[in-house]
Amino acid sequence: DKSHYLSKPPNFILQQFPRLCTTREALLTKECCPLWEGDGSACGARSGRGSCEDAAVSDQPDGPQYPFSGLDDREKWPLVFYNRTCQCAGNFMGFNCADCKFGYFGENCNERRETLRRNIHHLTRSERNRLVSYLNLAKQTVSRDYVVATGTYREMGNGSSPMFADVSVYDVFVWMHYYVSRNALLGGPGNVWPDVDFGHWAPAFSPWHRVYLLHWEHEIRKLTGDTSFSIPYWDWRDAQGCDVCTDDLMGARSRQDPSLISPGSVFSSWKVLCSQAEVYNTRGVLCDASEEGPIRRNPGNHDQNLVERLPTSAEVEFTLSLPNYDTGAMDRTANMSFRNTLEGFGDPRTGLGSSSRLGMHAALHVFMNGSMSSVQGSANDPIFILHHAFVDSIYEQWLRRHRPAPSQYPESNAPIGHNGDYHMAPFLPLHRNKEYFISSKELGYEYSYLLNANQRFAESMRPFLEEIQDVWPWILLAGLCGGIITIIIAAALLITKRKYKGMLWSSGKSWSNVFSLPERQPLIWGNDTKEANHHNYQTTM
Repeated sequence: DKSHYLSKPPNFILQQFPRLCTTREALLTKECCPLWEGDGSACGARSGRGSCEDAAVSDQPDGPQYPFSGLDDREKWPLVFYNRTCQCAGNFMGFNCADCKFGYFGENCNERRETLRRNIHHLTRSERNRLVSYLNLAKQTVSRDYVVATGTYREMGNGSSPMFADVSVYDVFVWMHYYVSRNALLGGPGNVWPDVDFGHWAPAFSPWHRVYLLHWEHEIRKLTGDTSFSIPYWDWRDAQGCDVCTDDLMGARSRQDPSLISPGSVFSSWKVLCSQAEVYNTRGVLCDASEEGPIRRNPGNHDQNLVERLPTSAEVEFTLSLPNYDTGAMDRTANMSFRNTLEGFGDPRTGLGSSSRLGMHAALHVFMNGSMSSVQGSANDPIFILHHAFVDSIYEQWLRRHRPAPSQYPESNAPIGHNGDYHMAPFLPLHRNKEYFISSKELGYEYSYLLNANQRFAESMRPFLEEIQDVWPWILLAGLCGGIITIIIAAALLITKRKYKGMLWSSGKSWSNVFSLPERQPLIWGNDTKEANHHNYQTTM
């Protein structure tokens, strides 16, 4: 609802707690340096993949928005849980250095490759089917590598009584999005601090979601074995409604209940989790990762006073024209801030912060009017992935247009969790915010609508070419059958002609006399008739 989204813009989050680091021993020693299966050493040290090192955190001051210290497990991430983690070398990455950095592939992570994120409406039929099936597989498969915390570090007895739950690959991301954006628990029922978010309302919004999408993409590839998979985006500029809400994509509207998804879509059977923020706050607890009902969505039937419509091309262009990444207090009040305007709290026509109406990224969440509109539970709806891929593409356009110096990303005084050297909560492996203030091409991916004109045209034609390819054998078969039938008819006519010609020859009649029709119009036209007929021809054309 409105208060949800005003209180917290949506967000995703990934890979919080590697299963191997949630044992009592790991929590008490505060060390997350699992063995790499390839050589049996911590962080793959014997193979030179990485080493177990102290986790260094920044001591730069945070902004005034969160006036506490030592109360929230996300502060100075990851020190509350771990003070030693794997630091990977070269192109290796992962909580145990088993994976490759973004954009690298192969056993030794030395194959550089760029993947293309496409407009979802330009996917071929087989690609659309693959997307839906991969999403559903991720929802139905328990994560092998990760679990989610159902209690705070204090509730775990400072590590002596681990409190974690198994969830699906997809729901790891849902839970992490909730975790990064949840209110701070100050102790006891109803005692929370709402004005804090480690992934929204401040400079890390764009880098954090970029890392989230990259990890999500990576997990789908690991699950399916399909290293060519890439996230599609939904270009919602100037859209009049939810044109991805069809049963062959993200699910149409149910005829029985307009707030539910059509039973013709696999997403109608999905159950949400971590969607009841107010309940958790009242009780002063974390989400326990239990199921909480179906995905809800009722696009367009939202509060029109909060969001007028979906963002326009003009509003996107205005947002891109703002030269400063972030300004002022670097929160929702920031004026003429690209980040704040993109996130939806700066007016996309004036650039002024604290806008009474939400725009851009936030407008889409409110417009969807359901699970997407509650920040902490918004990742339950798979449209979330498509939406944030497009938001990321706008961030990418801004980086290419303005080519900001690294110093444009703030080193200090941003809201807690958002300074440049702050580790993104709750990612393991560790990522610093400023490390993703760079072009997507350095991270191994590109957006199809940012290609040159010829490449864009070729991309838009792909679905039609696949359709032609699918029907081409039938066209050939039809042509072949037609040719055979034509030959048979011609042969039959020839045989008939010869037969009758013999009969006519014996009776003295000519062939032409038998089949000729009365001549109603002259074969040679007069001038007047010819002109009249020419006029009619033009009219017909």
